Amino acid sequence: MRTWLWTLLLAVVAVALAVMLRQHSGNVLLLIWPWRIEISLTLAVLLLLAAFVALYVVLRLLSWLLAIPDRVRAWRGRRAQARDHELLERGWIGMLEGRFAHAEKDLTRLFEQSKVRSRRVLAALAAARSAHGLGEFDRRDRMIEAAREQAGEDAGLQEATATVAADMLLDQGKPQQALETLAPLQDGGARHLHTSRLLLRAETALEHHERVFTLARGLLRRNALDKAEGAQLIDHAGAARLRAGMAGDGWRVIWKDLKAEERLLPNIALAGAAAFEADGEGAEAARILEAAIGDRFNPVLVSAYARCDASQVPRRLAKAETWLAQRPADTDLLTALGVLCLNGQLWGQAERYLQRSLARRNDAQCHALLGSLYDRLDRPADAARHWRLATAARQALPVLATDAALPAADMGADPSHLDSEGEYDALLPASHATPVAAEPVPEHAPVADYVLDPDARELNERPETIEAPAPVPQRSAIDIEDYFDSAPIPPSAFEAPVSRYTPAAEPEPPAAATPPAKAQPVPAQATPKPAAPLQSPDSPSDNKG
Repeated sequence: MRTWLWTLLLAVVAVALAVMLRQHSGNVLLLIWPWRIEISLTLAVLLLLAAFVALYVVLRLLSWLLAIPDRVRAWRGRRAQARDHELLERGWIGMLEGRFAHAEKDLTRLFEQSKVRSRRVLAALAAARSAHGLGEFDRRDRMIEAAREQAGEDAGLQEATATVAADMLLDQGKPQQALETLAPLQDGGARHLHTSRLLLRAETALEHHERVFTLARGLLRRNALDKAEGAQLIDHAGAARLRAGMAGDGWRVIWKDLKAEERLLPNIALAGAAAFEADGEGAEAARILEAAIGDRFNPVLVSAYARCDASQVPRRLAKAETWLAQRPADTDLLTALGVLCLNGQLWGQAERYLQRSLARRNDAQCHALLGSLYDRLDRPADAARHWRLATAARQALPVLATDAALPAADMGADPSHLDSEGEYDALLPASHATPVAAEPVPEHAPVADYVLDPDARELNERPETIEAPAPVPQRSAIDIEDYFDSAPIPPSAFEAPVSRYTPAAEPEPPAAATPPAKAQPVPAQATPKPAAPLQSPDSPSDNKG
């Protein structure tokens, strides 16, 4: 629009000038010694216009030539800025996508090559965030320190650095260091929402209930915190403040400072009721719990409502029965009514309420209460049964049957009484011998040649001292391996185990009997060796008899 106006103005001037020159013809005399030049007025005007245009072009050209260095510097700046923006964009995209290694590389490069202070601070903070995502906390701390140095005295950059550092420290689980980082902002009166949220997280982790209560209230008032989360924080912090104030009389001031809707929160209501109950004001404690239960039914509040003195039972029982009319199948309410009846020594009603609760849910508390009730009524069998069921319900244990017994242990395979061939009992002293029933031996059956000690063969020469072992049936290699599965014996060693001597009590085998086979040696690890091997009477080393 502006161009059109200038064009229209120039056209009007040109037309006016042309009309004036046509009506007023004349000459222009130029005296330039030693010349005298006379030209028409029209030509003089045209020459003036041409000189103006030429001078304008020359001046513009000269200005363009003189501005070449500035334009070169500006071009270099734009190119550097474009390169920085490309690195920053690529680094931020990588960080948001979770590719922290690539993002840290690009952002570190941007920090090293950028000439703009704010851009260097931004690159350092983003690189610190990427290093934090990789778990490289040393590199993260170095980048945060570099960002803090680059921020200088700029309040905005200092706040950004402190906020990012505190957020990462909270993620790492260091609330005390995060609080120290945010302390300058807090002392300076900063009221930014994100800073307040970080302060709330740090104070909550450190369990500074006064600060948590104040910050949560302020954020809720500014709609900067979720209502459910804020109510939960106020609930826990307010209850902790009340419990801390119960050491003296300061809890009353705290209770008066609470808003009406805050007194209805479950933990605050429990703490307030406990404080009034401890101060002897049971009626006020009951009103607090009734208001909280009426606002939001909570089993914990109902259970606390049932714990009272006998003087409070009629009033609370009547109120609880009105709740039961609205919630007839609520097991927690039925249990609470049973507890109230027990406190008031209303045994029949207590039993009915507790039985109704157990009919809907197998609860350890109900079983324990019924056990105590039956014990009070001198019914030990019912009391023991419910106490046992309470233990089973609490620990999820099976109820063992009382009419079953475990079978007796089989001691027949005990290696301390019987070896793999049944001959170890015969070698023990009489005080340790264990009678073992021997299987019937067929006539002319070969005798096994497997004993624990080779010296035991000389027992045949002393029949009056130790009785010869009873013959045992031949056993296969499979039976032996069943006994010594940890050190198997080759089957070839027990194909036909035949003794090379004959006990004195045994008759001579017939002539047609098969000659005895040579016994194979038994591995030492397969059988335990007796502690004291027996010696032959003829041995010169037998000095002890």
